[in-house]
Amino acid sequence: METKDVIYGLRTKKGLSQDELAEKVFVTRQAVSRWETGETVPNTETLKLLSNYFGVTINTLLGSPKKLICQCCGMPLEDAIVSREKDGSLNEEYCQWCYAQGEYTYGNIDDLIEVCVKHMANEQFPAEAAREYMKNLLPTLSYWKGRGTTADGKIEELKRQLIDEFNALGIKGMPKVENLYPLVGSYVNLPYPLPNGQAVPFLDDGTTYFGCQIEGENKRCFGLLGNESFLLVSTYGENGGDPELILYKKR
Repeated sequence: METKDVIYGLRTKKGLSQDELAEKVFVTRQAVSRWETGETVPNTETLKLLSNYFGVTINTLLGSPKKLICQCCGMPLEDAIVSREKDGSLNEEYCQWCYAQGEYTYGNIDDLIEVCVKHMANEQFPAEAAREYMKNLLPTLSYWKGRGTTADGKIEELKRQLIDEFNALGIKGMPKVENLYPLVGSYVNLPYPLPNGQAVPFLDDGTTYFGCQIEGENKRCFGLLGNESFLLVSTYGENGGDPELILYKKR
């Protein structure tokens, strides 16, 4: 698609007139009209405003001339999984698992490789082949280039602190925590039942946390999540069914 078609499609999907879109990004209606006829394209600053308003990358607005991949893990990037800065603007360099709210989430290349292998391996692409592929790919990406296998000591220190704090809780039946991984809120935001009968999610869908799932007894799993502000421990059945909040603790 060309830029003119992308902008027209995004505008009409939101039900906006040209005047209304112009007001959102501080231009005239005539400017929007010229974009949609292909006479002109928005300048760099206006593209940033359009990107933030519509929640799509500048690459998308320009008709996707580049094939974006995360410069930490190599995942192909689509608008729905592109990372965000602290101000909410999109960062087209990374996925939301590797970079979130202005912070990198992976500091050790071996941890990232093992996470990727779990998701990539199948009958046609066995784990060892996937591991070898990632070992060759990751050092070529900008995040790891020149940084070696450990890129951010701050990340590793936070993960160590969280692991120690989870293990110190002494929760009955919970196995020892060995590692934590970046988890996006929208994928793990279970609604927990409260005494008043309501079921309430505790997380922000757009935030990335550190956490893991550990198998417990009676076919239930422990779900652990945390960040700089809190620790959360829950249990649940298959596919997140019948969740129960065990602990929510501010740090």
